[in-house]
Amino acid sequence: MDITTLISTHKKLLLVGFLVLILIFLVTFPLYGSVYYTRLLIVILMYVTLSVSWAMFSGSTGYMSLAPAAFFGVGMYTMALLQYKLPFPVIIVVGGLLGFILALLIGMVTLRLKGMYFAIFTFGLVVFMARVVAYAESQITGQRGQHIIPLDDTTIFYAMLGLTIVTLLAIYFIRRSRVGLAMQSIGGNEDAAEHMGINTTMVKVLTFAISSIFMGAAGVITAPRLIYINADIAFSPTFSFMPILMSIFGGMGHFYGPVVGAAVFGYLEKTLRAQFSTYFMLGFGIIMVAVILFLPNGIAGLVPMLRDKLGGVISKWRKGGQAEQHANT
Repeated sequence: MDITTLISTHKKLLLVGFLVLILIFLVTFPLYGSVYYTRLLIVILMYVTLSVSWAMFSGSTGYMSLAPAAFFGVGMYTMALLQYKLPFPVIIVVGGLLGFILALLIGMVTLRLKGMYFAIFTFGLVVFMARVVAYAESQITGQRGQHIIPLDDTTIFYAMLGLTIVTLLAIYFIRRSRVGLAMQSIGGNEDAAEHMGINTTMVKVLTFAISSIFMGAAGVITAPRLIYINADIAFSPTFSFMPILMSIFGGMGHFYGPVVGAAVFGYLEKTLRAQFSTYFMLGFGIIMVAVILFLPNGIAGLVPMLRDKLGGVISKWRKGGQAEQHANT
């Protein structure tokens, strides 16, 4: 049995083993990893959560949501307002629920819009939330921003890791459920999905709200890292655009695409932005243009392409070997 046959036969077993090794590495990393790399992994896990939760809704339905920063910011301010009143794990749950409620209300109003109208409205939501929070702070508290009680890196790391795992499990099971099939139908042809009897509005609102749970919870976990937040920090458009670009780069049509994109650009942002802040965004833009032009399915789209080419090479090599064997006999 050659290696290609072995891999194809035990594909699922090898994948499970690979995922278990990654999980063991992540769970044990704070025991031997440096503070710098622990913080780097926190940033990467945060972007993985945001990218996967964005792709959970937009990747399947084709609706371009620019609202992640709104739910992320709600999570940050949930931490700021409840840090002295509730335990940290409870605040994470509350932040996720507030993100869900906000998305549910917004979704019932806006998810009848399509195309650029929905995208413009969701981005407007981010700007609106930032201005409302800034105005409320100036009028109620008389100060700009909130101070957050810092937590140790290990606590933040394990909280973000747990949230990332839950997010990945959620998108895995949703995409394999009836709701996931309905979402794919909406992304393919929404009018045809409606004629098939699918309640497209309900499906869109539900998945939009579910995806926002993880964005809100990620905001809660991230807030103690920053120590101080204000409306411009919490509702920064970066938290909307980066997950989208990461998902496109990785390939939002694949389960692991947003994970790959978030891991690559999360690392680049953390390591290169401080040294090459001006050129980092320029290089990021160039890479994104190249990916959209030459890799419309993202980095994940390379896998089946390379697999087909490798299979063709192996097939030719086998035929050549068999022909030579027959010639010798």
